[in-house]
Amino acid sequence: MKIGITCYPTYGGSGVVATELGMELAARGHEVHFISYALPFRLAGLDGSPEIAHRIRYHEVEVLDYPLFDHPPYALALATKMAEVAEHYALDLLHVHYAIPHSVSAYLAQAMLAPRRLPVVTTLHGTDITLVGQDRSFLPITRFAIEQSDGVTAVSNYLMEVTRREFKISRPIEVITNFVNCDRYQRAADGERRRELAPKGELLIAHLSNFRPVKRIPDVIEVFARVRRELPARLVLMGDGPERTNAEYLVREKGVSDDVLFLGKVAAVEETLGLCDLFLLPSDLESFGLAALEAMACEVPVIASDVGGLRELIRPGEDGCLVPARDVAAMTRCALELLREPERARQMGQRARVSARARFCSTLVIPRYEAFYEKLLGGSR
Repeated sequence: MKIGITCYPTYGGSGVVATELGMELAARGHEVHFISYALPFRLAGLDGSPEIAHRIRYHEVEVLDYPLFDHPPYALALATKMAEVAEHYALDLLHVHYAIPHSVSAYLAQAMLAPRRLPVVTTLHGTDITLVGQDRSFLPITRFAIEQSDGVTAVSNYLMEVTRREFKISRPIEVITNFVNCDRYQRAADGERRRELAPKGELLIAHLSNFRPVKRIPDVIEVFARVRRELPARLVLMGDGPERTNAEYLVREKGVSDDVLFLGKVAAVEETLGLCDLFLLPSDLESFGLAALEAMACEVPVIASDVGGLRELIRPGEDGCLVPARDVAAMTRCALELLREPERARQMGQRARVSARARFCSTLVIPRYEAFYEKLLGGSR
């Protein structure tokens, strides 16, 4: 198949999933065309994968900077580029990630190409539904775009149910969960890298996100500061975003700067995750929790908020811990219990990987996307 993929190219989960999906599809022999305003972050190292690089192409959306426009009309420029790429490369379908504005642009591209048929798949990831889409100024257009898509998927049962309830959607929504490449994401054995991160043999606590307010970075830092008063530990922060400056201020205020590592945007997060002892995800809301899954696949126990799709991912007491959102004391308590019982933590991490392999490996999930595409195409190719 020839598949066009549009996503936000930044560090958020929707962009990561879309990029990983494209790479997995290319590895399975499909031709993939990424259409966005910048190269998706995780495609940056594709030169090191020549076996799939030749089946992946990137098409940049150029937006006109004209004095008449207070804000560049990205949605219109994107629609034009979608139609152009679809026609020139004879795409079989468009798969857009995050409803606004991508599904609207895809709808316009479809109209531009009529009567030629170009199916559109929209994957809902989270805040496009739970935050942006529920804003009164966006709700009608979000509902319209979902209804007009030829196929709609959601990354968790939680998100599917929220979409149906809040947007009064009656059309079918297929739940196809996020996934992880279980061959890449596994426990690391790089002793030298571990010594770089923890030169005195400290415990390593990790967090990975796009540093938005919903991720509760201050809670990560507060939990770490409390743990560090009891045990020698270091905090590894991967990612970047609007809360970065505030996070740097907080670690200085709490006097833990020497033991907090801001690694910024890391492409191969598995190489660091696989060395850590514990992963914290105290978000106010997660529609799935991709970062938690990546940690689980690396045999790292996860302590997360008991919210949204995380309840479908983590089995409390078995392969991780779920605590009430914003309950820093409970999260600290769970962290200390696990860090003081390394054998229990190790076994929990092992069970977490078993769970990830059994339910969320790319080898299980990517065929579901392929089947979904084939069903929509219905032999029209």
